Amino acid sequence: MPQYARQPSTPARAGRRRVAIFGSLLLAALLPAFVSLGLWQWRKAEAKTALQAELDSRRHDAPVALPSAPADAESLRHRRVIVRGHYDAAKQILLDNRLYREQAGYHVITPLQLEGSAMHVLVNRGWLAAPADHRVQPMAGVPAGTVELTGLAVLPPQRFFNLTAQPTSGWEAVWQNLDLARFRSAVPYPLQPVVIQLDPEAPGGFVRDWPRPDERADRHRSYALQWFGFAVASLGIWVYFLVRKP
Repeated sequence: MPQYARQPSTPARAGRRRVAIFGSLLLAALLPAFVSLGLWQWRKAEAKTALQAELDSRRHDAPVALPSAPADAESLRHRRVIVRGHYDAAKQILLDNRLYREQAGYHVITPLQLEGSAMHVLVNRGWLAAPADHRVQPMAGVPAGTVELTGLAVLPPQRFFNLTAQPTSGWEAVWQNLDLARFRSAVPYPLQPVVIQLDPEAPGGFVRDWPRPDERADRHRSYALQWFGFAVASLGIWVYFLVRKP
């Protein structure tokens, strides 16, 4: 007599149905998440690449004079600027936890008053190594008198994470992040909406090996491909379990 394959029992068929439902729900949650994370990493890479392209296109432009009136930040972003004035040493701050070649240090931020105006602009004068005893602040001398300098106008970060609550009154010489709104509220003068990264050749600065905007862009693309790979793998595994014979 011909042999016929036995049909799975009713309990087995019910168990397979439950696995199918659970797997479908899990895939419906994981697949969009993997794709979304991949697109997020890809967009981060593209944004950094676009910033670098903008910087490269303006790198060889002649520096423009920074106006004494409030400027439009976007129109100045990644433009080389030239300013003349004198530093306000009393309001200099150190940005903590800045690494350079795996060594801890600070970024030295000094406000500069534009000549013939009450307007100020913050100047990032570079990286300064932290002493072995982190409770001791490094000496970051400020040039006296009138200075003329050139640098790159950059937009300060709008989002950052503070490890501890920041003081709302008084003056602190060491800050965790450059919060422009906080700085404005702590000084009696107007402030431009950009920060000048001091040129490496300009005097009166420290280490100025500024990172490229597209730094880590390739890593973001690699992360994106990994997330897309997870999405394809999960879909493939699920299809395999659906079509395989019981």
